[in-house]
Amino acid sequence: MAYFRQLDDQLEQLLGLFDKDQKWLICINADPDALASAMALRRIMQRRVAEVGIAQINEVKRPDNLAMIKYLRIPTTKLTQKLASEYDHYAIVDSQPAHNPAFEHYRFSIVIDHHPVASGGGLAGAYVDIKPEYGACSTLLLEYLYNLNIEPASYLATSLLYGIKSDTQSFERDFIDIDVRAFRYLSKFANNLILKKIVRSEYRLEWLDYFREALDKVEILDHGAFVYLGEVDNPDILVILADFFLHVHEINWTAVAGTCKDTLSVIFRGDGIKQHVGEMAKDLFSDVGSAGGHVGAARAEIDLGEQDREPMDLLCERFESKRIKECLQRAKPKKESKSKAD
Repeated sequence: MAYFRQLDDQLEQLLGLFDKDQKWLICINADPDALASAMALRRIMQRRVAEVGIAQINEVKRPDNLAMIKYLRIPTTKLTQKLASEYDHYAIVDSQPAHNPAFEHYRFSIVIDHHPVASGGGLAGAYVDIKPEYGACSTLLLEYLYNLNIEPASYLATSLLYGIKSDTQSFERDFIDIDVRAFRYLSKFANNLILKKIVRSEYRLEWLDYFREALDKVEILDHGAFVYLGEVDNPDILVILADFFLHVHEINWTAVAGTCKDTLSVIFRGDGIKQHVGEMAKDLFSDVGSAGGHVGAARAEIDLGEQDREPMDLLCERFESKRIKECLQRAKPKKESKSKAD
């Protein structure tokens, strides 16, 4: 069995798209897998076309993504109509045209992805390679490099390695053997010191005040940690803190709440062993807002404009000790979910 799949026919078709006079723009919804995949496709293109750019539709805010861009020198920029007008051909990796309205303005000549084929089209006339069984798009792009006998340089190998690590959650999410083989192959070329720096870039300096406040306010309820932070600049900090408190040995579930603009958000995390936090979120908040999620991760959002109570009063009622114990009894995971933490 070959180490990676053979792509002779696909490569002939893909390389036939390129010409020395062309200017290509690779479009992404930036996350580690998308950034790495874009860098790999850029490496394939850059000696075959006049110019290759990378542009993302989203604002990059997560510290690990920012660290990845900085330390691996990934030349991505915000996608705008003005920027796009400077290019005559477009490619998309780790996503599909129907995934986001921001992609609908462009006719993509290349679509390479590992998500299920999306309804809504946008694939007609393009070179398409979609493999939903793969754990990461980075694995897909590594196959192209391997078939072209391109040995990835240190920065490219490190980006692809982190793309696989991130999208498979260090092989805790769905993956197949080829993802493992790709990770092993890339390990020979990656810069482990830079990889450690990226992985450890979890928090931003301005978030430390939130950590201090959360540690001061945390309440322990039946092996769970509950925190209400009040007004926050961005609900993302609630996710960070919910994950953080789950690292405490005695804590089985977490709920971190905060208000941003006119919305009260409650982020749930759990170990997936003794409770299903998706069911817990629904049980506690589905009567006042949208609520639900998976066995190990869930969210509730309440429009404060439709409430006649202050957020703290609502939360105190929902997280009253007796109610929490009853809720946890109802939210026990099914047997088949006990070994699967989202």
